[in-house]
Amino acid sequence: MSAPTEHRRSATRRAVVIAVLAVVMGSLFVASYSLALGDPVPHQIQAALVGGPAEQQSTVDAVQGVARRGLAFHRYGSVADALHAVDEQDVYAALDLTAPTPTLYVSSAAGASVARVLEQVAVADPAVRVVDTHPLGTHDPNGVEIFYLMLVATIVGFITVFQVGANAGPFSPRRWTAFVAGLAVGASLVFTLVDGLLLHRLTLPVLESWGILALHILAVASFCSLMVVLIGRWAIVPTWLFFVVLGNSSSGGAVAPPLLPAPFAFVSQWLPSGATVTSLRNAVYFANCQHLQPIAVLAVWATVLFGAMILVTHKLGKSPGTD
Repeated sequence: MSAPTEHRRSATRRAVVIAVLAVVMGSLFVASYSLALGDPVPHQIQAALVGGPAEQQSTVDAVQGVARRGLAFHRYGSVADALHAVDEQDVYAALDLTAPTPTLYVSSAAGASVARVLEQVAVADPAVRVVDTHPLGTHDPNGVEIFYLMLVATIVGFITVFQVGANAGPFSPRRWTAFVAGLAVGASLVFTLVDGLLLHRLTLPVLESWGILALHILAVASFCSLMVVLIGRWAIVPTWLFFVVLGNSSSGGAVAPPLLPAPFAFVSQWLPSGATVTSLRNAVYFANCQHLQPIAVLAVWATVLFGAMILVTHKLGKSPGTD
């Protein structure tokens, strides 16, 4: 058998393997999004309750009915305390039974999908008044703009690593480290300015949003770089699985965590994608109630992955741009 013929057959086999792998990865993407986002079902939605449910059990039943019995009520002594809990995002809604007209307070900014579910109580029981304490912006009526921003940052983070590694020539570990850091800082600033100041899609606080997106891109680019150095051309597989299949579907950007299936809801706020969505949402809609946990989770991921990338590239003496 001639060498050219064997080479063609070898190339064909590699092409088939790559195509099959691409189909499998795409199927996992479809499966994860369909299972996590296709049919949201309430699971333990935290809610505040003011007043005695015994006197207005029909109202409580109506609210629980639209939530498929998924509300976990916590008693509060006053409406002010309950609304403060909504502001702090300790609860997604508050039901006031002490008002002449029973009132359900929801927060679209905290979870548009949860608010849409609960707002159906106005149909089930027209006597219940629904008030949105934190409405979404006019340019983000479905509450997915932040999810898209995180998604773009994710894609740019790993696609840039693959393209630069394949096409820009050899990089020393030191130069690659500087490149990844520069990508995180530069790309995040551009995305913040484009989505905020240029397009006016979101009221993004520039410095805070810039820092959050920079940490996210740093985590993505560092993870991808690490995988390229360790396993070479197949690095797309773990990167895709971790950030796209698992991370994005469980992020809470398209569907709030209480409506996700249990496994996705559990990991939602402990992965970079979910922490980024939550941090950005707090920065935009809850400026006075930014939480430390999502920022800390994101910072730990970015620091650990960036540190691991530096350690491995320097120890092995190669970077994604090295043959």
